[in-house]
Amino acid sequence: MKPHVGRFLQHLQVVKNASEHTVRNYGNDLKSLLDFLELKETQQVDKGLIREFLADLTDKKLARRSIVRRLSAIRSFFHFLHKEKLIDTNPMTDIDSPKLERKIPISLTYEQVQNLFSQPNTDDFMGLRDRVILELFYSSGLRVSELCALSKKDFDFEKLEMRLQGKGRKVRVVPITKNAADWIAKLLSHPKHKSKTDAIFLNRFNGRLTTRSVDRLFVKYLKASGLAAHITPHIIRHTIATHWLENGMDLKTIQLILGHNSLATTTIYTHVSTTLKKKTYQESHPHGTPS
Repeated sequence: MKPHVGRFLQHLQVVKNASEHTVRNYGNDLKSLLDFLELKETQQVDKGLIREFLADLTDKKLARRSIVRRLSAIRSFFHFLHKEKLIDTNPMTDIDSPKLERKIPISLTYEQVQNLFSQPNTDDFMGLRDRVILELFYSSGLRVSELCALSKKDFDFEKLEMRLQGKGRKVRVVPITKNAADWIAKLLSHPKHKSKTDAIFLNRFNGRLTTRSVDRLFVKYLKASGLAAHITPHIIRHTIATHWLENGMDLKTIQLILGHNSLATTTIYTHVSTTLKKKTYQESHPHGTPS
């Protein structure tokens, strides 16, 4: 089974163009199954064993969302094996994932965003880099992986656009604000910006910044700002989507900018905004607006 996992991960990377982050996560999820098989002293996987594996994850108090993600990786793995005729039957057939309660994303106020953005010391090169990162998150609702993959060639300062490589290596072009473009130009013109590659965001060794590094710097500025510890870079993505909606941008445009495959994913932001709910209520209710 173990050699098949290696083959599957290679398939994800080469054929499916999955990101390094995705391949690593799939590898970790499949390792948990391999460890379970070793414990059971078997390499034969059937529906009964998959159900035992599920029960084991539940007994270990693994979060339901983590179990669903792990099952998704395993389901993709066995689908690949069956399609490649490496197994006769797919043991994941009729195995249902636990139902997830859809969480309403958290959103910051504009004042909280400004507080967070004021934390980096922009007189310092690394502080300037970090401020540009925060500005880009809020400008265009980037994912962390999309931000780290950015290169100089991806920016069009004249059109105020940038080219992003999203999930599944899908490419989309999104607008950026003039403010964010000015910050990027300031970073690129800094004498310490000496990239070994075409990367925009550099680490202290002048190599491309990683997603883990972005997560770490985010924690540092969160502590300094006094914001709650559970705020993440992804919440800035939720925040700007909510602010766009409150300021009149239509859901279809938000969907295209964020790179959501389904409009249903974007619709969740209609549940986030208290301001929008109150406005819609007042405008829709017969007694809402005074005559």
